[in-house]
Amino acid sequence: MTIDVDVALHREKFSLEVAFTAGAGLTALFGRSGSGKTTVIDLIAGLTMPQRGRIAIDGTVLLDTARNWRVPVHRRRIGCVFQEARLMPHLTVRQNLHFGRVFARGTGGPDLGTVADLLGIGPLLERRPAGLSGGERQRVAIGRALLARPRLLLMDEPLSALDETRKREILPYLERLRDEAGLPIVYVSHSVAEVARLASTVVVLEAGRVAASGPVDAVLRRSDLIPDGAEAGSVLAMRIERHDAATGLTRLTGPAGPLDLPLIDAPVGRRLNLRVPARDVLLALARPASLSARNVLPGQVATLREEGASCLVEVACGEATLAARLTRASARDLGLAVGRPVFAIVKSVALDAGTAPGGGRIEI
Repeated sequence: MTIDVDVALHREKFSLEVAFTAGAGLTALFGRSGSGKTTVIDLIAGLTMPQRGRIAIDGTVLLDTARNWRVPVHRRRIGCVFQEARLMPHLTVRQNLHFGRVFARGTGGPDLGTVADLLGIGPLLERRPAGLSGGERQRVAIGRALLARPRLLLMDEPLSALDETRKREILPYLERLRDEAGLPIVYVSHSVAEVARLASTVVVLEAGRVAASGPVDAVLRRSDLIPDGAEAGSVLAMRIERHDAATGLTRLTGPAGPLDLPLIDAPVGRRLNLRVPARDVLLALARPASLSARNVLPGQVATLREEGASCLVEVACGEATLAARLTRASARDLGLAVGRPVFAIVKSVALDAGTAPGGGRIEI
């Protein structure tokens, strides 16, 4: 499934010209507030008309202004989930979900039981929205969108109205949706943590333009693309290999090599995106001894980029790339150069509390 977007919209105080192509999985529209993320969502959904544009999903053209072609909103087969769940308060959860079928076109698609299991809302079916938590209401809203049999799901900052506890509650379900629904998702966010955990592809918007796009691991390593002073870092695709209750550790495996973390509340075999902040990676020229950090990955320097007093070093570890932030003086003292063998010492990672004990950053 491929999504092609090439649109231009000019208003009195805002100009947007955006073009990108996204494939399967979850594509994050990422950037500061006011960069145009929600406007792009509205254009794809057909809620806003651009001055110029072409939008196609897997070859089906939804908009082509050059040919004066526009598919109406109700025929685009696009599911939308907004910041607020927008459930009908007088209906039960089951009735709200069935309402999605009113807009379903074509045949096939998941049934209510499948959606309820995917999103963990089976026990909620006879309750009304007023009795649900914010995270539960958002899961019902997602289920309603899925039952409309969409070919694309648009999600406009669906977690922004939730507190941290409710965000941690819903994130594992969004991961399941990404991995199991077989449906491309375009997801708006300005949260580095959300994008790192959920996205396959990232499109960075800045002042109505595409500043960068590409795989999540490549984009989030670039500090110039991270808004609001957040730290750049690496995103490692990992898989839970085993849990060891005796040592209190979970072993993860992935292209960069194995990593040990404190026990994670998730089943063996589950895939995780692990965010490793660049400031929490040390580099050594020899494998260190007598060190408390457990995770030491061999690699080679791939790139060096000076950024003020610091230096961002990208290290090729196996088939993955790990970013480390050092002072320029430290990089000079180590004699770092492209191709030089090094050992990357991972001090901590960022893993959401849906899987991590206590949430947030984990010292390892």
